[in-house]
Amino acid sequence: MMTTYTLAEGRLRVEDGILPAEALRAAVWIDLLTPTREEESAVQDAFRLEMPTREEMQEIESSSRLYREDDALFLTASFLYGADEGEYGSTAITFVLAGNTLMTVRYATPKAFTTFALRARRTPAALLGSADGVMLHLFEQVVDRLADILERIGADMDRASQSAFRIARGNQKKKANVRDADLKAVLLALGQVGEVTSRASETLLGLTRILTFVGAEKATAVRKENQGMIKILVRDVRSLVEHANFLSSKANFLLDAVLGIINIDQNGIIKTFTVASVALMPPTLVASIYGMNFANMPELQLSFGYPLAILLMICSAVLPIVYFKRKGWL
Repeated sequence: MMTTYTLAEGRLRVEDGILPAEALRAAVWIDLLTPTREEESAVQDAFRLEMPTREEMQEIESSSRLYREDDALFLTASFLYGADEGEYGSTAITFVLAGNTLMTVRYATPKAFTTFALRARRTPAALLGSADGVMLHLFEQVVDRLADILERIGADMDRASQSAFRIARGNQKKKANVRDADLKAVLLALGQVGEVTSRASETLLGLTRILTFVGAEKATAVRKENQGMIKILVRDVRSLVEHANFLSSKANFLLDAVLGIINIDQNGIIKTFTVASVALMPPTLVASIYGMNFANMPELQLSFGYPLAILLMICSAVLPIVYFKRKGWL
């Protein structure tokens, strides 16, 4: 789907579908969402450039993602999407800055794009004044969105941390299935935190590369009044990278703590079975001795032999347990 944003005399005109070449060149922003071949051809013919394919957008080399062709800049990065739905993913988005027009090619919709489109309809003059301004304002919206996501992830991690240590300090005699369900919930929360943090870090890395490239090309690609936004975005991205690294380190610490709690529980279970097996070894030995079929075994002829054997087996089982308790192993 192609959506064209054209600002003329302070009024915004938003149109869907393929437009004539002159109308496309007059647009300040052309948003291509899962474009068809006809839409790609219309843009390529209007601006005399070759749009990258979806496969080319997935390449990870910097030279394939950030380059200049004649007067057009091609900037590609991976962006986090699906945070609100809980189905996190990363999608490659290409920004093509050609003269007075910005083109975006994407195959998913991060919420930052939806939010920016709504804001642009309300205040078109402030956000759609120039193609480079649209691009930088889009980056600004992405950074704001990532900051909100990282704040929410940080809150989720704090709740997971409190839950994990509450389980560790809680009653060890709590039902095993309830305790296991609580620990499983904490692990799932930490797994989600790790996934979102890694994808957010990937987005921030891509933005860092784009801003560095644009900063080097700003003399010809960015208007003078918009160049200050690059410094602000670089500073904001750097702070978010540091915060994402902090969250990642904290998530790894909490994961180790939860796995430690699980190991302690498992060790307790193994210790119980070990004590039980050790306690049953002496009675087994007594039963094995008196289960032999030798002809001369005087104890078998005693009238109180059977009760004596039972008492001996009980005592041989109880004594190790008492010993273990005195040692503090139980």
